[in-house]
Amino acid sequence: MTIKTINPVTEEIIQEYDNVTKDTIINKTKKAKEEFYNWKKDLQKRVSLLHDFAQQIRKDKETLAKTATIEIEKPIKESRSEIEKCAWAIEYFADNGSLFVPKEAINADARKTVIAFEPIETIASIMPWNFPYWQALRFAAPSLMVGNTTVLKPSSATMQCGIEIENTFNKIGMPEGVFQTLVGDSGIVETLISSEYVDAVTFTGSVSVGSKVAQMATSKIKKTVLELGGSDPFIVLEDADIDKASTAAVKGRFINCGQSCIASKRFIVAKKIANEFIEKFVQKVKKLKVGNPLSDDTDIGPLVNVDGLKKIDQIVNSTIKEGAEILTRGKQIDGKGYFYEPTVLKNVTTKMNISQEEVFGPVAPIILASDEKEAVDISNDTLYGLGTSMWTEDLDRAEKLSNIIQSDLVSVNNIVASDPRVPFGGIKQSGFGRELSRYGMLEFVNIKTIRYYDQLVHQHHVE
Repeated sequence: MTIKTINPVTEEIIQEYDNVTKDTIINKTKKAKEEFYNWKKDLQKRVSLLHDFAQQIRKDKETLAKTATIEIEKPIKESRSEIEKCAWAIEYFADNGSLFVPKEAINADARKTVIAFEPIETIASIMPWNFPYWQALRFAAPSLMVGNTTVLKPSSATMQCGIEIENTFNKIGMPEGVFQTLVGDSGIVETLISSEYVDAVTFTGSVSVGSKVAQMATSKIKKTVLELGGSDPFIVLEDADIDKASTAAVKGRFINCGQSCIASKRFIVAKKIANEFIEKFVQKVKKLKVGNPLSDDTDIGPLVNVDGLKKIDQIVNSTIKEGAEILTRGKQIDGKGYFYEPTVLKNVTTKMNISQEEVFGPVAPIILASDEKEAVDISNDTLYGLGTSMWTEDLDRAEKLSNIIQSDLVSVNNIVASDPRVPFGGIKQSGFGRELSRYGMLEFVNIKTIRYYDQLVHQHHVE
């Protein structure tokens, strides 16, 4: 079988790839396991190679960015930013990774008790298409730094991006087997997870696929981290800076054509300031330029595929039938490509489907709240729990409300964004486990206790 990547602008085939065989999957995971024992031994080598990798992707930024833009047609300026963020994360873990997992001494009944953090060995990484470099490398950076090896299964839509990551590691002299990319469709996932040489699994993607990945991995007693979907609220309270909030709302909703798990997806606005916020928000949305993603002045490209385009069109049409009102644009753009106009809807209620499901596209529904309690209640009325953006000038108020908001990330007076210095992940159906920071590194280590006794202790009466 072959895998075809389709250009979302021209709707033409970019490239075809042969699907990897089961034997190749086993051989590559075996190679990763074999190389692990050498890779984990040399901390300074890991530090040096990760710094070399960061330098190399900066050097190759234009080529790598163009590859991503051609495959999924995100604006080239966003692709460049993605490469820069990857380089930052790689450098951050190269500089700080060894500080995150030192051995810890504990006072106990033994003469000496030590807790050690050891790499878990070989990890299968199954990643989506929307941020093809960042999502692969935000996991790889801490995991490689701590001494694990990894095998990446990129999305079929961004196969070349996945290949380019391995090519870049090869350029800087990464030992063969430490980081490998598998060229395959979703049909290879079960073989990858089931390989006897894979010790853990990390997955980013939809809830439906994530649950299947978790079932496969846990049935083999393999550690799993899931980063799944989100329906992130963007709460604007009556004392918010409306100009700043409306500017951020555009960025938070329409980055990567709205195709981001942590994009702002439900705009919950206090009734007292709703008219002012909506007016400014709509004015700024109207200024967004939809067009050729390779142009530096393009803000929004197409959706990734025709299914995504049809889904967004269906959501908008059904929301209008349920009683919502279009404030700007709201339809597919004629001609070639999977383009959809950036759309703002008002008169949206919590009962509408657009408020309950994850909307992966350039559509912003606005829901009104009478007070802060109702705003938080609306924000929590979801199966998801990834991130929340909240806007208020009263930071004491923000702290109080943040404690009752049901999401893993709360960003006050800013949009939600991942950061290598802080943990990233979700609750409820947004997944479990964490990426990034020290906590992301600790997800894929074995925590070992070693106790040194001078003599046999006799007073134990239970295990």
